[in-house]
Amino acid sequence: MRPTVPRSFLIIQTAFIGDVILATALIEKLHQYFPDAEIDFLLRKGNETLLRGHPFVRNVMVWDKKKHKVRNLIQITRRVRSLKFDYVIDIHRFFSSGLIALFSNAKYIIGFDKNPVSFLFTKKVKHVIQKGIHEIDRNQKLIDGITDERAARPRLYPSANDYAAAHAYQVPSLSETKYICLAPASVWFTKQFPQVKWIEFMDRPEVSKFYIVLLGAATDHALCESLRIASKHGHVINLAGHLSYLESAALMQGAIMNYVNDSAPLHLASAMNAPVTALFCSTIPAFGFGPLSDVRYVVETEEKLSCRPCGLHGYRACPQGHFKCALTVRVAQLSEILENPGFKQ
Repeated sequence: MRPTVPRSFLIIQTAFIGDVILATALIEKLHQYFPDAEIDFLLRKGNETLLRGHPFVRNVMVWDKKKHKVRNLIQITRRVRSLKFDYVIDIHRFFSSGLIALFSNAKYIIGFDKNPVSFLFTKKVKHVIQKGIHEIDRNQKLIDGITDERAARPRLYPSANDYAAAHAYQVPSLSETKYICLAPASVWFTKQFPQVKWIEFMDRPEVSKFYIVLLGAATDHALCESLRIASKHGHVINLAGHLSYLESAALMQGAIMNYVNDSAPLHLASAMNAPVTALFCSTIPAFGFGPLSDVRYVVETEEKLSCRPCGLHGYRACPQGHFKCALTVRVAQLSEILENPGFKQ
């Protein structure tokens, strides 16, 4: 028998940074409907700082999938089982997360039908990549039976210390200066706008009146530094590798515009309702991972390419060898946004 008022929820999403950020929409919706319920979140090691200090999350459980994966899986499964959740909501569609859900001893287990063990779930939801359906809408179907059909927005909660840390790196103080954040990197080559194009953008006259802050992980620092050095722009700050996720999010919130690839910084901007321009090279927004901010733009090639999209995810090299999906994007498509009458600076 379904509990009248659920007392506890566990959300499982052990995929990557962007997936966790988008999954925060479920936290918002569940808290809206069940403000007194305890909400826990299980994610992979490395992503836990995203939810640090989250006001609606009781516990952030971390599964280290790189070292002693099986041993850690057993340990985290035992911990989940000991907490006796009313609902376990498994967003991840892989066997391991399904096992955690199945052995949780929860009253209700909900997940997607693509999970190999979903036939044992209390409720399984069809997972479909369909034009016009955003990832947050797909995830919302997991809980629409206990809330409603309308997805909440993803949201992150940087602390006062996160804002202070972000501002500590600003030279000069960006709190008094209009600035653009630019996150030029992606794990996948075919999702990453080419370096030469970023440099051309940075040197456009429309961009020259703003400071540029380069963001990314420590592994992106060299790329960002090469952009800073190659650009003729006189006010570029490379903070790649210096800020945490939440510190980056705090900085993006105050930017005039955030320029990002189809990657994690796009979702950071959405979670902060920060103005964003998202570049889509080999992938397309119709897959359901486009920007959600009130002020949002999508830039993609204006050419009709028979090879685009070449897949749901990126590749380490263009399968066709020409990378036209990126190289045919006009840099003016990005910079003209700053001159758009509808864009408020």
